[in-house]
Amino acid sequence: MVLFRYQKGGFTLNNKLRKSLTDKALTGVCGGLAEFFGISSFVVRLIFIFTNPVSFWVYVFLAWSIKDEISL
Repeated sequence: MVLFRYQKGGFTLNNKLRKSLTDKALTGVCGGLAEFFGISSFVVRLIFIFTNPVSFWVYVFLAWSIKDEISL
């Protein structure tokens, strides 16, 4: 998976951060972060569990602010 591509003027992100529709337990935030960074959603969920209580507020903010993945 290529996260960056070169365009005139510099590098740009190839992926957009979105909630996952397929890999979700609550709202799809961890699945979306995992898809964005190209890692396992299990690893992202472990990070959220071990960094509690700060991660709770980060999760709430991300769940509120990240758009849903576009379904076709």
